[in-house]
Formats: sequence, structure tokens, C-alpha cells
Amino acid sequence: MFVIYLKFTAEKAHAAQVMEAHKAWLAQGFSDGVFLVAGSLEEGQGGAILASGEDRRALEARVAADPFVVEGVVVAEITGFTPARTDARLQFLKVAA
Repeated sequence: MFVIYLKFTAEKAHAAQVMEAHKAWLAQGFSDGVFLVAGSLEEGQGGAILASGEDRRALEARVAADPFVVEGVVVAEITGFTPARTDARLQFLKVAA
């Protein structure tokens, strides 16, 4: 499982011009079953995505294709983690030991 942070760069003002393409990229990630949650970071810093079901190399390629990344609107940071404890509603995220 991974958390993807998309942090705005100095090119943030360019975001409006590629927003529809970025939204389509997000929709594809959800459609493919890779993205579980996506949303904005506080204070307009960018966004975050919770991803699962794809290895790091494939996820890195997917993130590199985000129009925001391609156009330099954001810098992406991918952090992997293994869920060990979850709320019962999220039990499907827990990886068997």
C-alpha cells in the first residue's frame, strides 16, 4: 500500500489549465482499482492519494503520467507502508502477516 503526496510547485498557477486531464487521470486510477482515496492537503499544498494493488514500479509509472506531474504543477512523493492495524470498516486493507 502507498500514500502518494502531490505537492504544488511554483507552477501551481498552471493547475487550472490541466485540471480536467488530472481529474481524468484520477478517475482512471479509481476505475483500475488502484486508487482507494484521494483528496486535498490542508492549506492548498496539493493532494494525497491512498493506493493499493499495484507494485511500486507500476505505481511510479502511473504517477509519472499524471498531467500535473508532466506539466510540473506538482512534485510527487510515494511512500509505502504495510497496514497492520485497521478499523473494522477497513479490514480489507490489512495485510496478512
